[in-house]
Amino acid sequence: MDRKYIEFIRELKQNIIQSRFIAARLANKEQLLLYYNTGRMLSEKIASEKWGAKVVQQISEDLQKTMHGLKGFSYRNLKNMQQFYESYEDLSILQSMTAELQRNENQSFKSKSLPRAQSDLGLTNEFDSFFNLSFTHHILLVNKCTDKVERVFYMAEAARQYWSVSILEHQIESRLYERQGKLPNNFKGALPGSLELTALQIFKDEYLMDFMGLNEQCDEKELESGIVSNIKDLILRMGKGFSFIGNQYRVELEGEEFFIDLLFFNRYLQCLVAFELKKGRFKPEYAGQLNFYLNVLDEKIRLSHENSSIGIVLCKEKNNTIVEFSIKNIEKGMGVATYKTTNKLPKAMKGLFPNTEDLVKLL
Repeated sequence: MDRKYIEFIRELKQNIIQSRFIAARLANKEQLLLYYNTGRMLSEKIASEKWGAKVVQQISEDLQKTMHGLKGFSYRNLKNMQQFYESYEDLSILQSMTAELQRNENQSFKSKSLPRAQSDLGLTNEFDSFFNLSFTHHILLVNKCTDKVERVFYMAEAARQYWSVSILEHQIESRLYERQGKLPNNFKGALPGSLELTALQIFKDEYLMDFMGLNEQCDEKELESGIVSNIKDLILRMGKGFSFIGNQYRVELEGEEFFIDLLFFNRYLQCLVAFELKKGRFKPEYAGQLNFYLNVLDEKIRLSHENSSIGIVLCKEKNNTIVEFSIKNIEKGMGVATYKTTNKLPKAMKGLFPNTEDLVKLL
């Protein structure tokens, strides 16, 4: 087939995909603005008229009667829109929108009254992440993150790494925000300054692996098998730029074989990343074993354009002081993290704490 024709088809395909992507983004932006404006109108009108709690249900029913087939404006969604507005009304980008929307108060439900893009309001790219997330993402953030700085952190990360709603929920539950930069490590002395901050942002102090369905007493083999069987889920939860190379990765030195539990490559760090799994408490000898693996990887496996390999010991428990003394003089970059296979209370502890319903009643 003619090469020019093949190239023409490729260009057409690329244009179609790009156009669909832009259309989807614009549609999402328009929806967010409509929901924000609806939430503003509800919030302000209910406050000024002192309407009771049942009015939102009545508004939903009346909208359904006057606009047959209308979707997305149920009682629950209207309450979410009100919450959406009240949670973000102090964000500067939305203050600008509010000013624009109020100038068009009489046409507030008509799409032409809504600003079409950030550029229409002279806004900067700082808030791109807001528009790149769906309404469902934002409602999850509003309900899960009371701290505004924390909410903006998750908003930016979710937009940058294209997290689904379920992945965003997982990252919030695993307390990613609180654990940023908490990993015990020797990155400052072992990594170039340009990579130190990136490594601290990428690696976590604790990994929640509840997606594997393992109990807290699982051994290294069960954990490794569960990770490999669910490698896609793990990569989505690990952070940005990871690609899986293999498990029990074989390296050879002087005729002897050695096997690294899990080996990855990270595009942002441009280096190999070795994970060693340990079922119990961290021991100093684990650092020596990992340092050996990193030396072999750099000597035998690493490509000339890649940075030095980084290693993570993933164990059930650790004492940070012991970790610090174990890795402080090692030249290879490494850290020690813990893992949890479940985020639920053990059966033996169930009943010792009040559940959510009980707490609500007490409050």
